[in-house]
Amino acid sequence: MCAEVGAYLSVLVMSPPPLVMVASAASLGGGIPEVAWTTRTRHCRTGTTVHAKRFSQDTASLEKRSREIHKLLRATWRCYDVDIANCDQASVGDAVRQRALCNDLTIVGPALLNDINLGPLVINGSLFDTGKPVLVVPKGAEATLSPRRVLVGWDSRVEASRSVREALDLLSGAEEVRVALVDPEATWTGSGAEPGADIAAYLTRHGARVSVDLPPSAGKPVATILAQHAIDTSANMIVMGAYGSRRLRERLFGGVTRWIVGKPPLPLFLAR
Repeated sequence: MCAEVGAYLSVLVMSPPPLVMVASAASLGGGIPEVAWTTRTRHCRTGTTVHAKRFSQDTASLEKRSREIHKLLRATWRCYDVDIANCDQASVGDAVRQRALCNDLTIVGPALLNDINLGPLVINGSLFDTGKPVLVVPKGAEATLSPRRVLVGWDSRVEASRSVREALDLLSGAEEVRVALVDPEATWTGSGAEPGADIAAYLTRHGARVSVDLPPSAGKPVATILAQHAIDTSANMIVMGAYGSRRLRERLFGGVTRWIVGKPPLPLFLAR
């Protein structure tokens, strides 16, 4: 993907230990239990020693994996770096955020999409906490940064505008861009007097070849209509805004994964 557009590839290898939820000592006296997160270790008096040994083993495993990835990339691509993060699960989001801040795009593949523990943490750290876009690539999707036909889900909201701006290079290089507005309201304060004309003009000024579609929902969810429209227009990628407050982050991740299941295997470009 990086080679086809001449992009720099930054790889982050993580292996956070499994976590268990345990009651803290303060909760043993009754009342509302306090909860703490800890690494899964054997129940023994040398728990600290076991934890240190586990950390050392994980670090060695990460470094071995890093060397393997270095070897693979040296044979295929010159512009890259590989970093490791041996952190607990609570720190995964911060580890991802720190690196995503200094990159243009975070790619989330099928393995993370199927990981209900790590997936939401990576999405949170890379999408919500950085302002940077995320490319979700489900199993079976054509992994590309040069899509030929792109469907843009547009609703005149800030998140949709950011997704278009962040995907501008992809959109201007595509053979065809279809901007889809589902049940738009033709008002000056909503989608404009002519829905889609403003964003189409913006994209055209940046060299994109744009057409506007207004598919009706017919009472169906907007996501369902966009997925079907992507099939009908032979799209290679969908660009759309990511919505949800901080308290709805996991719901967003679950919504994305559920939306992808049973839908066309297309890369989903999200920005917020």
